[in-house]
Amino acid sequence: MSTATLSQTTARSTVDGTLRFGGVIRSEWIKLRSLRSTVWSYLLVFAISLGMALVMSTSMTDYIDQAASGSADEQRGMLLMASTFGVFFGQLVVAVLGVLVISGEYTTGMIRSTLTAVPRRLPALAAKAIVLFVSTFVVGLLGSLGAFLIASAVFASHGVTASLAEPEVFLPLLGGALYLALISLFALGLGTILRNSAGGIAAALGILLLLPTVLQMIPAEWASDLIPSLLSVAGMGLFDPSVGVGEPDALLKNLLIVLAWVAAAVVGAALSLKRRDA
Repeated sequence: MSTATLSQTTARSTVDGTLRFGGVIRSEWIKLRSLRSTVWSYLLVFAISLGMALVMSTSMTDYIDQAASGSADEQRGMLLMASTFGVFFGQLVVAVLGVLVISGEYTTGMIRSTLTAVPRRLPALAAKAIVLFVSTFVVGLLGSLGAFLIASAVFASHGVTASLAEPEVFLPLLGGALYLALISLFALGLGTILRNSAGGIAAALGILLLLPTVLQMIPAEWASDLIPSLLSVAGMGLFDPSVGVGEPDALLKNLLIVLAWVAAAVVGAALSLKRRDA
């Protein structure tokens, strides 16, 4: 064995032969990017972001003309609405991907190899979460920026412009990417708990789509009070200018709600992975 090979092996493994955390992250990155579902999901998220921005901006010509004579806040709000519209659909794609990242391993039995290489288990889950979060955030941010450029080109032809350097513009775009990344973590947690692709996807999409609809149909005050605390509703507050995304207190409140949902799923996943057999 050469010195270079020995150094690489030592850097990636501990004395007892198990992977160091850096090696676990590298392993999870290789697994994530080698999955066909990952490539197609991220391409779909990017395409949805750009496509929905184009559809929305070209469909709002009458409103754009009205906004051209309005305040700068109104113009910026309409531009951001068109730029972030794809996040509503992108969240469904990353939710499915987040479940498949872990449930696929249970389906194929690869999870046994993963836990054999990382017997403490939790570092494996942490590495999956880090790789999935960073990858989704980067794709979401690129999609948001691309959507903003497309919407800006359409709006500019009607005399409506906004600078990407303005915090009021950049923060909602950043919030949309952050929301997508957090949704992927939430779905990863559900997939780890349920260990089944169909069940995990149904649970994730049910919480994102079905739960708000059900609560809106219940004619009770407690149901109305719960709606702002739902994951998808609070998540809108991270990027949608129509729900007070520019207000610091509202933004912080919505972020904490989303983080609470994600933390509950991830903690549940950690307990499930630690206590149950593979």
